[in-house]
Amino acid sequence: MAKINIAIDGLSGCGKSSTAKAVAKTLGYKFIDTGAMYRAVTLYVLNEAVDLTSKESVIQALEQITIDFRYNQESQKNETFLNGQNVEEEIRSMRVAGSVSQVAAIKEVRVAMVAQQQQMGKDKGVVMDGRDIGSVVFPEAELKLFMTASTEVRAKRRQAELREKGEEVALDEIMKNLEERDRIDSTRDESPLIKVEDAIEVDTSNLLFEEQVQKVLDLALQRIEAE
Repeated sequence: MAKINIAIDGLSGCGKSSTAKAVAKTLGYKFIDTGAMYRAVTLYVLNEAVDLTSKESVIQALEQITIDFRYNQESQKNETFLNGQNVEEEIRSMRVAGSVSQVAAIKEVRVAMVAQQQQMGKDKGVVMDGRDIGSVVFPEAELKLFMTASTEVRAKRRQAELREKGEEVALDEIMKNLEERDRIDSTRDESPLIKVEDAIEVDTSNLLFEEQVQKVLDLALQRIEAE
């Protein structure tokens, strides 16, 4: 059976990563969470007290950063490692969420991450999610999706995720964070979040998780069979 690359773009908190993981597992594909890569860079600069208002300082910090993904047999999940340390939990915090769009807007950061991402997908069989996958990383991807959901729905989902990790955050704070991230991601000069012309929109506002996974799987299988 032919292998394809699946590019999933969309807004924060609409289920891109969780859906991509489930689809990749079912198809036996490799899952790459590009958002985790930008979050890992952000975690590093925050931990090292790098001045986020200085692009030069953030760019310099890139030389000290190594990011990779390792599969955890026990949890059966890919986990993000920053300079050899498992940071999967830390990168999902509101602390990181509050600064990641600012870091990801820096051209040199995106260039460095995109080069790694393209290398990961050169042999096909990849499900990759992020903000610029269909437009920049994999413009030739066989299947491009753009996932969206209402701000309130996305905030409630994010609040539930944080609560499971013992982090209690007010809904209005999360909504403000999501709206600000949407604004920065959509208006930045470098690789802004856009829905490319040949992307299929998937609104997850009223879908159960299993339903959105099945919808994406159906679309993927159609494309695979067409190859």
